[in-house]
Amino acid sequence: MTDDRLSQVFSALADPTRRDIVARLAAGDATVNELAEPYDVTVQAVSKHIRVLEDAGLVSRSRDAQRRPCHLEADVFDLMTKWIERYRREAEDRFRRLDAVLAQMDEQVGGQGGGQRGGQRSEQVDGRTDGHPGAGRSAKGKAS
Repeated sequence: MTDDRLSQVFSALADPTRRDIVARLAAGDATVNELAEPYDVTVQAVSKHIRVLEDAGLVSRSRDAQRRPCHLEADVFDLMTKWIERYRREAEDRFRRLDAVLAQMDEQVGGQGGGQRGGQRSEQVDGRTDGHPGAGRSAKGKAS
């Protein structure tokens, strides 16, 4: 699937009414009139939504005697899932590398000064730790 086609699919799904139509079609085929029932819009408006979904390749219409049911095209979702999965795996790899770096930092810090970073003693006074302005002062600002 090209990026342009992918953009068209995601754009079609950006509308909540179209997402709801897709969800309803996932349960089974339906006509435009059946799809329009729960909405407070005209059948023509729902038909336009379906046309956008058709143009994106998400929905197709067939002829069944007098009925023209809309059908969800699951293949497009497989392609979208593959595209999303690729980036999900990349993000997970980045998080795993970050976890490894943080674990290594914790090990290095844990070996110095009894578990304190850099071996420094951390005294909190007035919400601040040593090394910050005001450290070592009482709550009234006097040196201790």
